Amino acid sequence: MTDPVIDLNADLGEGFGRWSLTDDDSLLSVVTSANVACGFHAGDPSTMRRVCDLAAERGVAVGAQVSYRDLAGFGRRSMDVPPDELAAEIAYQIGALEVFARAAGARVTYVKPHGALYNRCVHDEEQAAAVIEGVRLAGGPYPVLGLPGSRLHEAAEDAGLDVVAEAFADRAYTAAGTLVPRREAGAVITDPDAVVKRSVALAREATVTSLGGEVVRVRARSLCLHGDTPGAAALARRVRAELEAAGVRVAAFA
Repeated sequence: MTDPVIDLNADLGEGFGRWSLTDDDSLLSVVTSANVACGFHAGDPSTMRRVCDLAAERGVAVGAQVSYRDLAGFGRRSMDVPPDELAAEIAYQIGALEVFARAAGARVTYVKPHGALYNRCVHDEEQAAAVIEGVRLAGGPYPVLGLPGSRLHEAAEDAGLDVVAEAFADRAYTAAGTLVPRREAGAVITDPDAVVKRSVALAREATVTSLGGEVVRVRARSLCLHGDTPGAAALARRVRAELEAAGVRVAAFA
């Protein structure tokens, strides 16, 4: 039996102007895929360019993290955006990042929705289809990173796009295998030891314990490490070290 392989992705470039949230430099020394904010929930041209340059220099895959147009709410507010408008906004964000990725000698290799859009596309068929239409409009056969079994993945597969299943070591799961909404108590796992233990279990056993105590099967090729939590870079280094010590090969999927 071959050793399991897992990608480590993180949300990066989440700043705007003089304000910065993520430790991009440190995280890009650990992760294998960078979900780069494309300006709608965070990010600006200078930040996008800098992150693409660093990612290309370090051999980290560049992904477009697309969002609702919600700078004030950091993309965490669900919005009823008409499908045609949402598709155009998704394509716009991907295209903007592609410019900076190619200037750095790389390219955008996948797409991942952010925040409320990510969660909405788990169940909302219309919004999921609009996101995938935007991916197609952007012109590349971009793989779509998201929650296994989501409407987003169904729409991507219907469109002939590759899908990549994602898991979260620092987010609580329901018994159905979906994420517990952030507004609920216990939705975010803050204990570093627990995050490390869950990371290894997800990679080696494809399981996670739900908020209610049930063991849930979660088969994922990529593991998300949130970059906006305190001590994110140090925790990411620890997660990667423990995965490799457990015989898990860490490598990008794209």
